[in-house]
Amino acid sequence: MQQLLTGKTCFPEFKGEWKVKQIREFASCTAGGTPSTLVPEFWGGSIPWMNSGELHQKQVNEVDRYITEYGLLNSSAKLLPTGCVLIGLAGQGRTRGTVAMNLIPLCTNQSIAAILPNSKFVPEYLFHNLDSRYTELRNLSSGDGGRGGLNLTIIGSMMIPFPSIPEQRAIATILSDIDVEIAALEARLEKSQNLKQAIMQQLLTGKTRLPGFEGEWEDMLLRDLLTYERPDRYIVKSTSYSSQGDIPVLTANKAFILGFTTETSGICTDLPTIVFDDFTTDSKFATVPFKVKSSAIKLLRPKNNRVSLKFLFELIQIMRFPVSEHKRHYISDYQNIELPIPDFEEQLAVESILSDMDAEISALEARREKTRDLKQAMMQELLTGKTRLATPGELNV
Repeated sequence: MQQLLTGKTCFPEFKGEWKVKQIREFASCTAGGTPSTLVPEFWGGSIPWMNSGELHQKQVNEVDRYITEYGLLNSSAKLLPTGCVLIGLAGQGRTRGTVAMNLIPLCTNQSIAAILPNSKFVPEYLFHNLDSRYTELRNLSSGDGGRGGLNLTIIGSMMIPFPSIPEQRAIATILSDIDVEIAALEARLEKSQNLKQAIMQQLLTGKTRLPGFEGEWEDMLLRDLLTYERPDRYIVKSTSYSSQGDIPVLTANKAFILGFTTETSGICTDLPTIVFDDFTTDSKFATVPFKVKSSAIKLLRPKNNRVSLKFLFELIQIMRFPVSEHKRHYISDYQNIELPIPDFEEQLAVESILSDMDAEISALEARREKTRDLKQAMMQELLTGKTRLATPGELNV
């Protein structure tokens, strides 16, 4: 990756004109089939069989189900060779239009199209080209409002710009190297997140104590540690949000930031604050001025200067609180939860460790997103011929 970005690794200069062809002109398209689940002899063999839910792997090298040779020969299943470009045909979720490649011979179900390029096309190049056109594939879907699905006719008619075989390989190599970098960052990010979860379970419950701390923890009610505020004066007047700005509109659920508002009054500036969903008990830690969408939350803050809000926020994340009915929980139930709490100095020490881990996770997330953005930019240039790969002497480095 570093060599590609610095120009230390280069490819021969490519100047030939690109051609544009429909997929059906250089490849065959087929769809798979599902052996009947009512015939036990079809299943449990050694031939990999996948459904569209496994396309998220992008480079498919493992599956959950296997069929027998008898199932292959006596059903609609078709064995695909390694290196086919796979496209999800149906479904209202993200599966439709998702592109992948199979690294192993396998069979697919009927909701997956397989493209088998001829010898004048590099499968990895075609994969990257179609993978960069997810939105276009979604928009090409048949049916009312695009809610239907893709089909082999639509896919076969798609126009693909392509250069010579050597340049296809060169472009595919660059984009595949970036994919390897992204996968490595995602693996590091997952490892860091899992490590933080494990450490939280130890430090926030007192199972593991930091050096220098030995005193007993005191059982305390949340209402004796936190105050709450209704968010009424911070609710936005308009839900016409923009995608960027200075004042975010927050929610306590997974989305967290719903968008940004241009409103200049009624902004919450008493920070930091725990944004707590009164119905789901989800929570987020807010450190910048914000507004909210609705009154269905509470804003939680420390009751005195011997309470670490970040420590309590992290502790809340590992609590298991049953949400059994649609009601506001904080006043009626949640604030009466009793938890073991260390003294203030130990709270701060634990907070410091978890904050350092948060900083590392944020840095990995930022690097991953930057690398993804780099790939998108390079795909726009390399897969359209706008930028051609050059010899070392032509690079300005």
